[in-house]
Amino acid sequence: MPQNTPGIPGEPEPRRPKMDDAVTDDSGTDDAFNGADSGAGKRADNAADGRRAVGSERHSHGTHSASPHPAVHGAHSAAAPDHEETTGERLRRSALGWLKEVGTIIVIALVLSFLIKTFLFRAYWIPSGSMENTLEENDRIFVNLLVPRPFALERGDVVVFKDSQQWLPPTAPQAQGPLSWVKDSLMFVGLVPDESQQHLVKRVIGMPGDRVVCCDAGGKLTVNGQPLTEPYLYPGAPPADPSRPFDVTVPANELWVMGDHRNNSADSRAHMDTPGKGFVPISDVEGRATVIAWPFNRLAILGNYPDVFRDIPAAAAVPVAAAAPASAAAPEASVPSSGRLP
Repeated sequence: MPQNTPGIPGEPEPRRPKMDDAVTDDSGTDDAFNGADSGAGKRADNAADGRRAVGSERHSHGTHSASPHPAVHGAHSAAAPDHEETTGERLRRSALGWLKEVGTIIVIALVLSFLIKTFLFRAYWIPSGSMENTLEENDRIFVNLLVPRPFALERGDVVVFKDSQQWLPPTAPQAQGPLSWVKDSLMFVGLVPDESQQHLVKRVIGMPGDRVVCCDAGGKLTVNGQPLTEPYLYPGAPPADPSRPFDVTVPANELWVMGDHRNNSADSRAHMDTPGKGFVPISDVEGRATVIAWPFNRLAILGNYPDVFRDIPAAAAVPVAAAAPASAAAPEASVPSSGRLP
């Protein structure tokens, strides 16, 4: 091997083909060989150019160079959301939705309570024992506001009425605390008893035109001559005080009322010497006590004991000016009454 030719020591020199080993003296064959060699070189150059082009594309597109279609990749990028919703954002959105639902429910409940309090039922609390044992001190009751109109009052009804005749002593004004507006708001919508006005609760004994007398030979009240057996009276309490007899005829559009605990009730009997002579105008009646709502162990529906008053004869309707004074018999008119208000 020539000295200027590189090689690997110890290995035989590769054999160089002789010109006459690869081609013949035919010049056309030699040209064909050269053409094939030239085509292979061009293919190699094209492949290298392709690799350079791909590398340039990767460099220009960064991490998105894997896509051979940059236009399609750009369309996907434009359609993607700005950012994915985080857990905190989902919780905040859920909390706002929950608060909105709760607020809607509260508003509906307040509106319904106001409508019920205004047109159907109203809550009151019992401050004294004048109606024991039917009503006890601190009972909460619901009053049906549809009585006396459009539904009729009846004898035996327990009614709540305004103290327009000052039967009760005046109350001192209460100091307004920082949260008094909350109580006033709840009273306005009917969720707590209304304490803005003074009211009384008694049982209706005499209707317009009825003659109520205390007492017969057996110590009982009589209404239009019919003795009353009153099971609702406080145990041991007499129907009335025999030492203070009375004989009254109820004027038109008024009532005679008495408490069930007769020894502890300043009712019509105690106000016979006032200008109203103990009668209660029907216009002062707020409604009929229907339900004891609180405490739960006293939950009950209040009745009017129709059997007690069933056999009472029809009363005589009398004009207001013809009402009989205390302890005097009233003249009877010719227009009968059924004992119910229209």
